[in-house]
Amino acid sequence: MSDNASAAVQARHADAGTPAEKARVDKRLLTIRTIATLGGLLFGYDTGVISGALPFLARGAEEGGLGLTAFQESIVTSSLTMGAAIGAIVGGRLSDRYGRKKNIYTVAVIFLIGALGCALAPDYPALVAFRFFLGLAVGGASATVPVYLSEMAPVTIRGTMVARNELMIVTGQLLAYSFNAFIAVMWPQAHVWRWMLVIASVPAIGLWIGMHLLPESPRWLASQGRAADMWRVLNEVRMADGVEDEGRDIIHRVEEEAALGKGSWADLKTPWIGKITAIGIGLAALSQLTGVNGIMYYAPTILQTTGLGTQAALVATIANGVVSVVAVSIGIGFLKRMPRRRMMLIGQTGVVISLILLGSMFLLPESAARSYLVLLFMLTFLFSMQCFIGPTFWLMLSEIFPMRVRGLANGVAVFCNWMGNVIVAFAFPNLIAAVQGNTFFVFAVINACTLVFYAKFLPETFGRTLESLERHFEEKYS
Repeated sequence: MSDNASAAVQARHADAGTPAEKARVDKRLLTIRTIATLGGLLFGYDTGVISGALPFLARGAEEGGLGLTAFQESIVTSSLTMGAAIGAIVGGRLSDRYGRKKNIYTVAVIFLIGALGCALAPDYPALVAFRFFLGLAVGGASATVPVYLSEMAPVTIRGTMVARNELMIVTGQLLAYSFNAFIAVMWPQAHVWRWMLVIASVPAIGLWIGMHLLPESPRWLASQGRAADMWRVLNEVRMADGVEDEGRDIIHRVEEEAALGKGSWADLKTPWIGKITAIGIGLAALSQLTGVNGIMYYAPTILQTTGLGTQAALVATIANGVVSVVAVSIGIGFLKRMPRRRMMLIGQTGVVISLILLGSMFLLPESAARSYLVLLFMLTFLFSMQCFIGPTFWLMLSEIFPMRVRGLANGVAVFCNWMGNVIVAFAFPNLIAAVQGNTFFVFAVINACTLVFYAKFLPETFGRTLESLERHFEEKYS
């Protein structure tokens, strides 16, 4: 430890454990969590807002729309997810090279330009191009923000701190649904979809400004040989009596890995790293193949097929956002005391049951009652997904990869997550148009297979430091 850092630790030991010190550390961690998770808020808003914009984009130019066909709607929706897939893998690599903090405020600039470009798009090709560009930011944020939070958090609150990002994602989706419904009902004018899309520029500005006020990840600083900066950051975000042990453990692990050189693609061929990366890829991709984003993106479209009108479907979709926010809030509480693996298995079981019930509702005669039963089982599906799976899989992805390739390996896994999203976003409206309610039986079969995968391969990460997990996986999978 440097002399300055050692002196800082010694000075703080006099107040170690006092309410004043705890309040200072808690305040700093709250600031970090609040600002960084604006990336999650933007992620949620930009993925959710399209569900309300699509009915208006389908209208002709004389009504302010772009006259999109069903196929073009799927391209507009999936273009963001394709951009996100690329943004995740590139963003993960850049966060290892240039730092988590710099990557996040670069992402904020892309969010701002993308939101403005989508809102001002003159035609279908321009909208697709800017949605793809916006997706680069969504992917970069999804690959970097959870890792940043995980590396900043003390082990005792790592689960709840990282899960706050998932809460902000679903909050962003709820805001998107709410603004969509409000604008559609209260201000039904031509080009209404442009106002829905431009709102995302506001939190993007907040993210860019706020990230300049936050520290870099201490683990990334240590990996770059900047030990003095690492100690300074740890002194900001830890109680004095925990700084020295954690700092020495981080440096020891960095020294162990230094002999192997800088992390690179070649490291993914190391047997134990390759195995844990494969598990991470499976976790990331299969969490998308639940079909959750098919429901989140196309909820109004699904409800319209049951007989609800456009405005009624948009208003009803707000319930999806409300349930998601409530479910994630409950799930964060569970993460404090429930093992991660058990959370995933409970959620996946609920997803399978809900999809079977949801598909069964389409076998009933068309009626208002059927419309609301479809909505009900959409909500039970979302509760299972957002309470148990949503917060947990992002957390596990931020925990399981070794430090030297954490950004890269996480980026690869999140890339696969977004490719699963691309498949769902593109296939879902076409399946609904072709086979309607049978779509949900297809996803039920996929999710039953996912449940088997989780039961057989998913590791447990609850209650361990990132460094101890790394050593455990090296021993287990070598």
